[in-house]
Amino acid sequence: MSKGIRELIWFKSSYSGGEGGDCVEVATRPDTVHIRDSKNTAGPILTVTPDAWVEFVGFAARR
Repeated sequence: MSKGIRELIWFKSSYSGGEGGDCVEVATRPDTVHIRDSKNTAGPILTVTPDAWVEFVGFAARR
C-alpha cells in the first residue's frame, strides 16, 4: 500500500448505522476518490475520478 493511501482520511456515509452491516468508506483527494469496504479496510481500494463519483452517487440517489 502506498504512503499516500495510508494517509487518507476515511469516512462513512451519514446514512450508515452503528450496527455495522454493508457500508463503504470514502476518502477524497482533489483528483481522486477512494472507496473501500468498511468491514475489510485492509482489502482492495477502488479509485475513481471525482466526476465518476458524482455520476455514481447521482445514479444511486435516483434508485
